[in-house]
Amino acid sequence: MPQFTYTFRNYEGRTEKGVLQALNEEQLRKRLFAKGITPDSVRLDSESSAVNNKLKVNLGVLTVFCRQFSTMIDAGVPLVKALRILTEQTDDKNFKIILQDLSAKVEEGESLSNAMELYPRVFSTLFVGLVRSGEVGGVLDKVLDRLAEFLEKEVKLRRKVKSSMTYPIIVLTASLAVVIFLISYIVPKFVELFENMNMEHDSFPAATQFLINLSNTINNSWPKLLFGTIICIFTFRWWSNTHSGKRAFDRLKLKLPVFGTLTSKVILSRFSRTLGTLLGSGVPILQALETVAGTVNNILVSEEILRSRDRITAGESLSYTISSSPYFPPIVVHMIQVGEESGSLDFMLHKIADFYDDEVDTALASLTAALEPLLILILAVVVGFIVIAMFMPSLQVMNGLSEGAMG
Repeated sequence: MPQFTYTFRNYEGRTEKGVLQALNEEQLRKRLFAKGITPDSVRLDSESSAVNNKLKVNLGVLTVFCRQFSTMIDAGVPLVKALRILTEQTDDKNFKIILQDLSAKVEEGESLSNAMELYPRVFSTLFVGLVRSGEVGGVLDKVLDRLAEFLEKEVKLRRKVKSSMTYPIIVLTASLAVVIFLISYIVPKFVELFENMNMEHDSFPAATQFLINLSNTINNSWPKLLFGTIICIFTFRWWSNTHSGKRAFDRLKLKLPVFGTLTSKVILSRFSRTLGTLLGSGVPILQALETVAGTVNNILVSEEILRSRDRITAGESLSYTISSSPYFPPIVVHMIQVGEESGSLDFMLHKIADFYDDEVDTALASLTAALEPLLILILAVVVGFIVIAMFMPSLQVMNGLSEGAMG
């Protein structure tokens, strides 16, 4: 996505500079107007964006950075000095480059949040928005501490999903390798044996003939199959990155049996924790919802959140705007309503996130427990089919010999 540099006047009348990603200048201006910012000038910064977008940093590194940075700021260490100390401490090469650039820009008078906007692949919209709220409110240390807690939860959630899927993926990969080996290597050996026994292909059972045809296709046309598979993968990736493709794929992810429910719970956990963190840090709800819409990683839910934001602008409550949405279950709506009525919405949102984190844990455990025996059963059925299909011609020959001997 293109990156733009813009200038605007703050509440004190001083000119400030900011950096933001947008599809085009028109969308950029709309997003700035929604934040109450009227830009004086807008300039495409594609070269800088191309360089900065190549740099990536692990979430674990960011979490440690937030903890250490928060401690230093709380202890009264000046911002630039804290950044330089953290630059020396980090072992991540990309992050060292980024921190050096941040400290240089802050020393030149740039705000930390504006400097972070130059690295959208490292510092998300949520990250930058929270840092900006901490700068404005003079509570940067507390905001960084909350960010560290948020990132720790996010890292924990991702690790759970990855670790739960690791074993099934290994079993599935090994199963495919075994099946391909049997079809491409073992089946031709049996065919040679049958030909030495002067057996005609027309006399083979249907299952045996199917395996022989499949083996011939794989052995004779594997370059075409490989090339076709690569083309299909790249075509799918291109299609899933288009607007219509992403909508269709995101809808499919929510409707898949078992996996759809798990995806919904992950989205609800991320929505609740992100919104709760933003509201607890003093970010206005309209700005918070716009930020959350970009973090849930599902275009359908993002559009629903933005529609809720527009309705809140008209005076409606958050609980009422999401009550008619198919993506927010009644328990979430009721808990948010209680939080709004009691004035503790951020606290209630964190409770919702904790609840869905536990739900994700339970769902992952159940899914893993069900997938392991299922994959083994499927492998046993496939291998059993191959073995039986290959021995069926031999059994036919043996039956024919026994009948001839008896006759």
